[in-house]
Amino acid sequence: MCRIPLGRLKIVHRAPLAGGSRCAILPSMARDPLLTFTDRGIFCLAGDFHIDPWRPVERALITHGHSDHARPGHGAYLATEGSAPVIRYRLGDIRLKTIRYGETRRIGSVTVSFHPAGHVPGSAQIRVERDGEVWVVSGDYKVAEDGLSEPFEPVACHSFISECTFGLPVFRWKPQAELAAQLNRWWAANAAEGRTSIVGAYTLGKAQRLLVSADLSIGPILTHGAVEATTAVLRAQGLALPPTTHVAPGIDGKSHPGALVIAPPSALGTPWATRFGPAAEAFASGWMALRGVRRRRGLAQGFVMSDHADWDGLNAAIRATGAERIFVTHGYTAIFRRWLEDQGFEAGIVATEYEGESLDAAEAEAGPLIEPDAGAEAVEGAAPEEDTAEADPAAGEAAPAEGKPRRRRPAAGDART
Repeated sequence: MCRIPLGRLKIVHRAPLAGGSRCAILPSMARDPLLTFTDRGIFCLAGDFHIDPWRPVERALITHGHSDHARPGHGAYLATEGSAPVIRYRLGDIRLKTIRYGETRRIGSVTVSFHPAGHVPGSAQIRVERDGEVWVVSGDYKVAEDGLSEPFEPVACHSFISECTFGLPVFRWKPQAELAAQLNRWWAANAAEGRTSIVGAYTLGKAQRLLVSADLSIGPILTHGAVEATTAVLRAQGLALPPTTHVAPGIDGKSHPGALVIAPPSALGTPWATRFGPAAEAFASGWMALRGVRRRRGLAQGFVMSDHADWDGLNAAIRATGAERIFVTHGYTAIFRRWLEDQGFEAGIVATEYEGESLDAAEAEAGPLIEPDAGAEAVEGAAPEEDTAEADPAAGEAAPAEGKPRRRRPAAGDART
């Protein structure tokens, strides 16, 4: 398992916090909160901007290019230089300014800066400071290096708004090298038996991680149009990615025997995939840690690969910030909040419209079967929604909710503490 010792996460942004390295109550914190949670997104009144808003606003600071964080319709955008090309590709002709990692910018009466989040290339955490009070919005992040994204850098703060997509102790990731070896063994075995290997993966992030993990001596790599287009954007900005062939008319299992095909998850099991003849299908996702999800999808193979922090990563990242006030957003928020409170943090839940690493619509509607490979008992019906299940994180077990899991989605922006 990929465990991240707390000592390995060094705080890179060393601007001192008033009151010491741990959170102190500052006079400014008795005024209006530096960040608030609204029906449009996380809002900074003192700077008159939103962070990753899900409804149209005048000024949006964007953590990364995934569609649940970078949405159309805003008046102006600010994002890192590394995420801007993908955002422009996805959103078209928008008013987008860029900022370098670590660069400070004054907006209204606050100072903002962007810091690597390790999620996908160009992804960032956003630091907001006013009169010595510091908040950090994590966006999506992971702390394990993947050889592709800029490595996560903890940022000292008083209040930390953190995702917790995989906020249960059953989620612990393997190192990148082990994932690569597993992928290549599977691909080579399929090629030897005359089968094409098709892997479903997000078009931004995991698709490129698969590319850099692949052993090109096994065979050619083919890509679905959505994967190829995003990969071309990343190549154009200087990322070293292996050669691929776009699946166009005439490209199939006969023209490219033994190929590895990378496609969006929605392409698995569709007529598009039948062109490759005899094939083995797999899905790359953190949810592949759960046998119930693999079984429901009818997959013999799943690669446990995620661009989000696992249980150890979440805990390590939060402690490395020095914050004592933690707000958790999408994922196993109720369970993770209780865990943080047990560890002595002041913790709250913020309802947002971020999706994290979601399953497809049909899977999400059904609710994943939380059946880990090891370290916890099977759970029917527990899903990454607030208050659907009780859990004892220290024991690594989750208990099923009573009756049918409650699927209520909280009103956007509703903060609960």
